[in-house]
Amino acid sequence: MSQDIFVVAEHLKGELAEVTFELLGKGRELADASGGSLVAVLLGSGAEGLAGELGAADKVLYVEHAALAEFNPEAYGRALTDVVFSQSPRVVLVANTSMGMDLASAVSVRGNLPLIAYAVDVSLADGKLTAESQLYGGKMNVASEIEGESAVVSVIAGAVPADAGKKEGSPALEKTEVSVNLDELRVRFKTLIEPEAGDVDITQQDVLVSVGRGIGSDENLATVQALADALGGALSCSRPIVDSKWLPKTRQVGKSGLKVKPKAYIAIGVSGAPEHIEGMKDAELIVAINTDAKAPIFDVAHYGVAADLFDIVPALTEKLKG
Repeated sequence: MSQDIFVVAEHLKGELAEVTFELLGKGRELADASGGSLVAVLLGSGAEGLAGELGAADKVLYVEHAALAEFNPEAYGRALTDVVFSQSPRVVLVANTSMGMDLASAVSVRGNLPLIAYAVDVSLADGKLTAESQLYGGKMNVASEIEGESAVVSVIAGAVPADAGKKEGSPALEKTEVSVNLDELRVRFKTLIEPEAGDVDITQQDVLVSVGRGIGSDENLATVQALADALGGALSCSRPIVDSKWLPKTRQVGKSGLKVKPKAYIAIGVSGAPEHIEGMKDAELIVAINTDAKAPIFDVAHYGVAADLFDIVPALTEKLKG
């Protein structure tokens, strides 16, 4: 077993996922603690150029194969497992995403390696690997000490900062062949079906005014939209608003929606369930308006007003217009 830390580079449509850089930043901490190297594992077809964006890594292991052109859980699982077996890293970091959950479980089962899922932090000290994970949708955290020489850890997107993983550099590129058969697969990729694009991409907005069930009725959305317009921002929402079909899925913030990081996030009538907070906690400024002074949203807000939104929002909008 080596002391290297492996990070699985997640990519789609020719672009690396933001969570890849988050894992690289955390991986660098672990590699410094273990005394090993930080190795990015890149699987794909014609994806070699992405290696240049993985400057935080000491080395990039690249597997090229036509079966890896699009994400196929069977092909990717076989290839990644083979790479892990041949290299025997100390830790394999995988994103806790729809793609990553397929890969983490495959490597764990095939390699008989312990797996810690839904991790929000990972540390290595005195040779002991520990991870903090979320249970019950974030309502409880549990710390686990991982036994064994190697382990797989899937980390929740947004749990750690990405800045440390975004470094310029030229990591050594090592093309590697896998010994497993990727030509005879039971799963075939046919086509990527994407959801219809929304009228606004909330992930790219500097200001978001987000509304929750406290709005009471879809007829009251205009009140909050007026505030968003006055701030030059866009309207987003929590899941109950989408479930009620008052706003489209493309406006939903949270674990089952979109992760956002605006300069300002104004949460109006949003209680602050862990699933929602997971999608917006990294906003630079969070302002909460809710009649319930004990609402969880106030735990993450920088500023808060425990008052009726129908008193505060119109007054604030008029003040901004003035």
